[in-house]
Amino acid sequence: MDPWVLAYDGFDPATEGLREALTTLGNGYVATRGAAAEAEADGVHYPGTYLAGCYDRLESHVAGRTVTNEDVVNIPNWLPLTFRPAGGEWFAPGGGVRILACRRWLDLRRGVLTRLVRVRDGDGRTTVVEERRLVSMDDPHLAALAVTVTPEDWDGLLEVRSALDGRVVNAGVARYRELNGRHLVPLAAHSSADGVVELLARTATSRVEIALAARTTAPGHPGARRAAVTRRAWVADVLTLHAHAGEAVRVEKVVAVHTSRDRAIGAPAEAARAAALRAPGFEELLERHAGAWERLWARARVEGGDAEVRQILDLYAFHLLQTASPHITDLDVGLPARGLHGEAYRGHVFWDELFVFPYLAPRFPGVAEALLRYRWRRLPAARRAAAREGRAGAMFPWQSGGDGREETPELHYNPRSGRWLPDNSHLQRHVGLAVAVNVWRHHRATRDAAFLAGFGGELMAEVARFFASLAVREGDRYAIRGVMGPDEYHDGYPDRAEPGIDNNAYTNVMTAWLMRRVLETPAVADAGGLTAADLDRFAELAHGMRVDFHDGVISQFEGYGELLELDWDRYRRGYGDIRRLDRILEAEGDTPNRYKASKQADVLMLFHVLGEEELSRLLAGLGYAWDAAAAARTVDYYLARTCHGSTLSAVVHAGVLARVRPGASEPFLVEALNSDVRDVQGGTTAEGVHLGAMAGVLSLFGRSAG
Repeated sequence: MDPWVLAYDGFDPATEGLREALTTLGNGYVATRGAAAEAEADGVHYPGTYLAGCYDRLESHVAGRTVTNEDVVNIPNWLPLTFRPAGGEWFAPGGGVRILACRRWLDLRRGVLTRLVRVRDGDGRTTVVEERRLVSMDDPHLAALAVTVTPEDWDGLLEVRSALDGRVVNAGVARYRELNGRHLVPLAAHSSADGVVELLARTATSRVEIALAARTTAPGHPGARRAAVTRRAWVADVLTLHAHAGEAVRVEKVVAVHTSRDRAIGAPAEAARAAALRAPGFEELLERHAGAWERLWARARVEGGDAEVRQILDLYAFHLLQTASPHITDLDVGLPARGLHGEAYRGHVFWDELFVFPYLAPRFPGVAEALLRYRWRRLPAARRAAAREGRAGAMFPWQSGGDGREETPELHYNPRSGRWLPDNSHLQRHVGLAVAVNVWRHHRATRDAAFLAGFGGELMAEVARFFASLAVREGDRYAIRGVMGPDEYHDGYPDRAEPGIDNNAYTNVMTAWLMRRVLETPAVADAGGLTAADLDRFAELAHGMRVDFHDGVISQFEGYGELLELDWDRYRRGYGDIRRLDRILEAEGDTPNRYKASKQADVLMLFHVLGEEELSRLLAGLGYAWDAAAAARTVDYYLARTCHGSTLSAVVHAGVLARVRPGASEPFLVEALNSDVRDVQGGTTAEGVHLGAMAGVLSLFGRSAG
């Protein structure tokens, strides 16, 4: 087994979506799923290409309501390339051409996807096709295919069709398909005399122009005839040349992508055409691209484990860097939780950087700083959101996208019950605490005093102002009411109409942590323009936040100890996989709000983020008795009541148990390692990888590196 190579043999429709996601190629600016070049979206294959930060907002009508959702846009498909013996049938999935053998492999070291297929058409002609693909890490605007077609047992004319397809829609997540996914408005599709085909589209409401230009050549076949075919939102170059049995015909397709969001260009269409014309051939592109990856790997690799573990670690680092590459330092983009690999979570930015920064900040500080600048540029939106709630400071959204407003959908769909339900996860105010933690981690990794005295300190100060205004004095303690913690299975109390829970332990303790950090760091106070009154208020919260306890453990939130115990054995017997217990209970007319049952680590996030020693100091500073025995009880208590409905949960449990109860950590480490490569949640990876979980695994193995 070569740890650098992820290989798949044969064709399996049931796992094709997973394979496409895990063989995605990208460079931080653009990424393309590993769908076959000849495939269209058909329920098995899903070719998707996504640009960092390219969002669009549309209205949809569901459940008797009009809702607005913002999505990362599936841009025009640059991949289409197929062939046929002249007059025959074009090779396409589901057509009359039969696949005899198929293998694909991803070279992680060089960032190249190779696919080898042997096919036979309806007339008995057998052909071998090899495709190599790259999305340039050297020049983020370029991508390329090199395809060789070798007839085994026939001679004659060969036609190769290379297209750009703007007819695509967002349809990569089944539970979103009732929503409007037509984000592209076609503007132009044509070919030019210099052998370049071009496609121009615009997003429907954000009005981002997206231009693609493709140059397709057949090196070694100067006599190939060329013809263009143009339809609405689709344009193709068709090359016709002579083919002979046993002789390979090589075709290269080089594609350039530009948008109206790009800097230092004129019109996107002109920029794309010029880039396609001046780009070198595939082999030179590959050499430059592989060199860029070599430089990244010198900083990116995390050592550890046998060959199989080594491959998973490299795969996860590879996908993280394809979304958060050094190219984003010149872009205004955040870290989409599911990468540029699919449409899950609509391409939005959550709190997942909290799991990414321990790996990223020491190795790629420029990338980490760029992700924080994305948050800083949206401070005005966060301030306005706080003001609308009657709060001070900055209230960051749970789901962020283009302009920093709250993008959490109003409704979410339960595929088990077929019902659309209110989505209250916008109450996860702790996302702002994650932003502050990431600022602090970046500072600790770089020791950059100017960063903390500048926009980094401003971010921390504004988040602190918000939580200081959110907390309410009740007796000698401060309470935070009407929020959600990391555990999304509890968005309210069973006997209350309004959503939200009170005194979530994670939120309250991390608020105390933030107040202490700001008070100990004069540069933050200066950067944020904090007043003496602000600092006095922060000091009160640093020593006075409320934390509830029951049965000798930290309560996940106020009243948690009064909830019912779930009959775990009954649900496991009845359903097997109960990771999405919320969907199961809702389909039964019930709710997890009634039970001591968590989707993912909540209280244990305190151990994960702070470590046991700092958590102990914080609780002592708040006046609560705490020792190793209480820590062990708390870990065991929630371990027995968590169903790990998030891939992040196994990462947290593996890390916490490795410190608190080492013998119990291995099953969670194994699950965390396999979360995406084995798709342990049964279908979610096909919709986009889980970058937070991937980075969390890398951090578990690479703690000594940062």
